[in-house]
Amino acid sequence: MNEKLKGIKWILFVVIGFIIISIINPFVLVGAGQRGIVMNFGAVQDKIMNEGIHFRIPIVQRVEKINVQTTKMEVKAMAYSKDIQTVESQLALNYHLKADVANKLWQEVGADYESRIVDPSIQESVKAVTAKFTAQELIEQRAKVKDEIKNELFNRLSKYFVVDEFSIIDFSFSDEYEKAVEAKQVAQQSALKAENDLQRIKTEAAQRIAQAKAEAEAIKLQSDAANNDKYVNLKALEVQKSAVEKWNGVLPTQMIPNATLPFINLAK
Repeated sequence: MNEKLKGIKWILFVVIGFIIISIINPFVLVGAGQRGIVMNFGAVQDKIMNEGIHFRIPIVQRVEKINVQTTKMEVKAMAYSKDIQTVESQLALNYHLKADVANKLWQEVGADYESRIVDPSIQESVKAVTAKFTAQELIEQRAKVKDEIKNELFNRLSKYFVVDEFSIIDFSFSDEYEKAVEAKQVAQQSALKAENDLQRIKTEAAQRIAQAKAEAEAIKLQSDAANNDKYVNLKALEVQKSAVEKWNGVLPTQMIPNATLPFINLAK
């Protein structure tokens, strides 16, 4: 009977011990891409727990986990360009927390660092850089604008974060500006068409003048040749040659008085 009671006591002891351990939970698991911020009675300590299982002092110590993996943010920012145009920018930022200052960030800012530090830094950086460019320059020099905003973000976030990548997804402007740009493009296209038409007309006119000159020159050459005696004799010989080639070798049986005989005049 006593042995049986002892067995029951051991079982109760194990169960109670398990419950106590579960409640006080002296072990902490820090997952991949995380760091553990150690606090003694709520005060942030210098020690930062890396990935893995760690022991903490129950009741005295509490551990908060913070992400140090690369995080992607997509935000919209409103700003004014150099020529006072309203610009809405859609942006993407990849960044990560510097692991060695995770405890300082938690101490000074807390868990809500994205809305308190990162997003305001993006907004201010975009405003500062956008004001340096006109609306048209923002479009034409997009790569330069992106690099300047990225550098501005680096300066603002470098205390706690690393800027991995930054990109401008899109710029959008007011409806009035969009209409003005469209009207300008239409005007430029119309002007280009008019210029092309004028050039085509000039080219066609030059071609017609050249053709007329060539025809006039040909007529002049023909006229000069027709007035030349040698040319006249050559033409006469060509006519007689043609007649001989067509003659069948039989002399005419009847002759018309004063008619021309079909022979070449060899005297010339």
